[in-house]
Amino acid sequence: QPPAFGFLFDVDGVLVRGSQPVPAARRAFQRLADGSGRLRVPVVFLTNAGNCLRSDKAQELSRALGMQVSPEQVILSHSPLQLFSQFHQKCMLVAGQGPVEEIAHNLGFKHVVTIEALRKAYPLLDMVDQSRRPKELPPPTTGFPTIEGVILFGEPVRWETSLQLITDVLLSNGNPGAEPQDVPYPHLPVLACNMDLLWMAEAKMPRFGHGIFLLCLEDIYKKVTGRELKYEALIGKPSTVTYRYAEYLIREQAEKRGWKAPIRRLYAVGDNPMSDVYGANLYNNYLKSAQQNQVRAGVKRNPQAASPQTEDYLDLRRDCNSSVESCDSILVCTGVYRRDDGVPRKTEQVFHGHRDLCFDPSLVEASYVVEDVNDAVQLAFKKENWS
Repeated sequence: QPPAFGFLFDVDGVLVRGSQPVPAARRAFQRLADGSGRLRVPVVFLTNAGNCLRSDKAQELSRALGMQVSPEQVILSHSPLQLFSQFHQKCMLVAGQGPVEEIAHNLGFKHVVTIEALRKAYPLLDMVDQSRRPKELPPPTTGFPTIEGVILFGEPVRWETSLQLITDVLLSNGNPGAEPQDVPYPHLPVLACNMDLLWMAEAKMPRFGHGIFLLCLEDIYKKVTGRELKYEALIGKPSTVTYRYAEYLIREQAEKRGWKAPIRRLYAVGDNPMSDVYGANLYNNYLKSAQQNQVRAGVKRNPQAASPQTEDYLDLRRDCNSSVESCDSILVCTGVYRRDDGVPRKTEQVFHGHRDLCFDPSLVEASYVVEDVNDAVQLAFKKENWS
């Protein structure tokens, strides 16, 4: 019997903690695989990590799970940017860690400038670290391209440098070597990936995520200019666009395997109520409202809300191929979320989500709370009457 459901698995805190696999992860995927090691249901790994290529993350997951994972099964926070073709020919400043130039080129961007290249071209801009200040006045920079937009892939290493230079680019309309006459507004397009405030590694407490960096940039820009920083797009969980993209890959995977039954239900397994659960529940609302021709569920009506513009870009509202009817959120206790004395606690009402998403307390309450990812798979199998 072909499956009528699929899984969206978060990675950090669900399948791995830092570089260490969660013990239940291999048991879960032994349950998901058939005798030859092939998955019996469609699976997408949906992570807000963004400091590597999809192929690298697929290799990492293959080692952790003891089975072959293909890049086509992986969605990183920046993966949907390959659909944003209207920016692919522009000169874009890219910020984050890892091979950011290669990542950008793989997504379709033809002309990119890194923070480090910008710093070297204009050394007088980076003044916080005294050891990196130029000892002599450098010659004027010539031939450096005008920057036409900014891509924020993930948290950088030197926050003070990135915060300063990104702000310089926005205030100078892409010409940070020039003396600005006034502050341009609206500013250059900003595309941001990964809104996670916190994430779970090997430490006992959650670590700062890219959402903290975005919070700093937004507050700095507003404090300096008196105006709100606007995003042309916000992607990664809990963005509806990211889940739409995941649904597309689930359906594509099922078609390649020859499974004829339409995929009706998705089970999103995560450890972070503010990104995994919020995103899955928001997408479930999206699916329900889409059936009633009200596709923009859960987004504030203000100039900063990025989801409506993003939907317009990607023409998502006219995608009539969707067969998915629901997306259930399953929260595990091996990462950011923990139980108190064995009893699931009500999620704290402190909103860790991004500024441009409205806070609906019901969206951070999971459909189900289980101990680990193996229990999550068993729960879904039981609901689906799946052997």
